[in-house]
Amino acid sequence: MKIAISSDHGGNTLRKEIMGLLEELGFEYEDFGPKDNSSVDYPDYAQPVSEGVATGKFDKGILICGTGIGMSIAANKVKGIRCALVHDVFSAKATRCHNDSNIIAMGERVIGAGLAREIVAAWLQTDFEGGRHERRIEKITAIEAQN
Repeated sequence: MKIAISSDHGGNTLRKEIMGLLEELGFEYEDFGPKDNSSVDYPDYAQPVSEGVATGKFDKGILICGTGIGMSIAANKVKGIRCALVHDVFSAKATRCHNDSNIIAMGERVIGAGLAREIVAAWLQTDFEGGRHERRIEKITAIEAQN
């Protein structure tokens, strides 16, 4: 599995922590920055991750900003992306099981590094259940096709 990861300046520290976790777990990833803590615009960092996941270059993506809200909004503008804003392990598992999320967003100013690591590990290790949930994903895809 190949993962794309990025943040804005508000998520830079947590992004580095999560990259360490990905290395520990043996996942291949590509870091889309930023390189330092200078102020940047989160859509500029959400877009390459989202497009990379949408085109299949990456299997999943992880986005981090101060709250996770801006990143999740920007990511969900890309066709084919189902980005979930998560701040707990239950939601991370549920969004994989039920929503087949392909990107998660988190907020560095909302959760600590320990919880973020648990969230990412749970999300990466949880499979989509399919079944009745597949029908719902198809309806989301149909909505996208109308726009």
